[in-house]
Amino acid sequence: MADRKDTRRHPRYEVDAYVDYTGKEVGLCNRVQNISLGGICIQSGNIEDVGTVVDLVINFPELDSAIALRGEVVWANRQAPQDMGIRYLDMNDKQIATLRRYIQKVKAETGKGSDGSFD
Repeated sequence: MADRKDTRRHPRYEVDAYVDYTGKEVGLCNRVQNISLGGICIQSGNIEDVGTVVDLVINFPELDSAIALRGEVVWANRQAPQDMGIRYLDMNDKQIATLRRYIQKVKAETGKGSDGSFD
């Protein structure tokens, strides 16, 4: 299996956030494992198929903010820890600004990140 890290363009950050999504399944209050400007990795008991378009609401408790957007499942792991990578689709300027602000806050607080995104 090829290393996904080779194709990523944005740093990913482990965060304390949660996401709700609707695709073929509905997933409420799912843990965000990591996030980037290109996509998100979430844990869920309801793993979607690769290629599924999902509606996301990413909640940022530290900012008292949330963004609603669409994404596409680009990889799925049905084994523990049951997670999936979702690439954002058609983000507007306001969504990008909120996400950027959240990532900058996380980056300033932790100083941690890893290479890559889901682009």
